[in-house]
Amino acid sequence: MPKCTLTLSDPDDTSQRAAELGRSLVAGDVVLLSGDVGAGKTHFARSLIQSLLKEPQDIPSPTFTLVQTYDTIRGEVWHADLYRITSANEVEELGVVDAFDSAICLIEWPDRLGSLLPASALTIELVAGSDENARTLTAHWHDEKWPAKLSGWQS
Repeated sequence: MPKCTLTLSDPDDTSQRAAELGRSLVAGDVVLLSGDVGAGKTHFARSLIQSLLKEPQDIPSPTFTLVQTYDTIRGEVWHADLYRITSANEVEELGVVDAFDSAICLIEWPDRLGSLLPASALTIELVAGSDENARTLTAHWHDEKWPAKLSGWQS
């Protein structure tokens, strides 16, 4: 499985990488965000979404709403936090699986998808670094579309 690993020095560096990725995404692209609580998944997603909005707006965490949607310059973006989901049936009820084909999807806690994980997704794992602001980002993929979309990232 191909991968790319980056050291992100601080939240601004994380935001910049998220925005770079956001500029390459189109409907049907799914980004799975993994990592422990506090690893920076929501910060990454917020930064990516904010970079695609015509006008800045508040990007709340979908921890309690489960899904937030946004109309952006790249089309509809779905941001889902599946932390509180306990079954694949609940995921299907949210409509997230249908959105995999019609929107850009950012999914936190993708392990909750179980067998519904899209094979063409980009998986990004964020891990806290030795400095409280630093993170290690590791991106994995199977689909050959991702290297071109990640060309702005240098390992």
